Amino acid sequence: MKTIFNTFLILAFTAAFTHAEPKTAAGGFIRLVNAVAIGTGQVTLTVDGENVRAKGYEFGDVTGGIGQRTGARKVSIKREGVEEGVTTVNLEKNQTVTLIPFAEKVPASDTKPAHYTIKILRLKQTSPDSGRTVTFVSVSGNPELKAEVRSEDGKWSSAFVKRLTIADLPLKYSQGYAPLRVNGESVTPIPIGGDGNYVIVLYDDAEGKVHSLCFMDFKYLSAD
Repeated sequence: MKTIFNTFLILAFTAAFTHAEPKTAAGGFIRLVNAVAIGTGQVTLTVDGENVRAKGYEFGDVTGGIGQRTGARKVSIKREGVEEGVTTVNLEKNQTVTLIPFAEKVPASDTKPAHYTIKILRLKQTSPDSGRTVTFVSVSGNPELKAEVRSEDGKWSSAFVKRLTIADLPLKYSQGYAPLRVNGESVTPIPIGGDGNYVIVLYDDAEGKVHSLCFMDFKYLSAD
């Protein structure tokens, strides 16, 4: 019965938090976590000049692995009303690089008024994970956030997550939904679907309120 329950949660987790992309004959993968709160319309992702998904991505979308050739790939992320973000991703065979685009305000200069531009945080897979862990990563405008996860015995463990960095905690929850708090306020709990690394992206909406996105990886992540 427990096996059936866990299988159901894995399927529900995948459906709720990922948008599968068609894979090419590629060797590496890109995952997009769309945290661009400023601007209008969909976010467009292009790799080496090719639009990956014609209808684009909504704010809060998390993709599955988007298959690409290995090597250096030029990635561009656009949204109307925000300056385009561009980065180069070095893809390795059977590895997934997670891209988290977000909008950042640029102060006015002598030649240009204040505006928003898209910044892109890259996360690279490292050593394989074992057991269950939570990796928090913040692209929020807050310099630091206090993230907490509850274990099944009701105890809370906490980590201080600095902006554009990651922090890890053990996940002591066997099934169901593990409660989460950020700066003392409840956010979307983690749906437990088996062993792995549960990644929680902390980001701001257009009004500056902190939200969370969740996806599952089977390796640890580090800033690329």
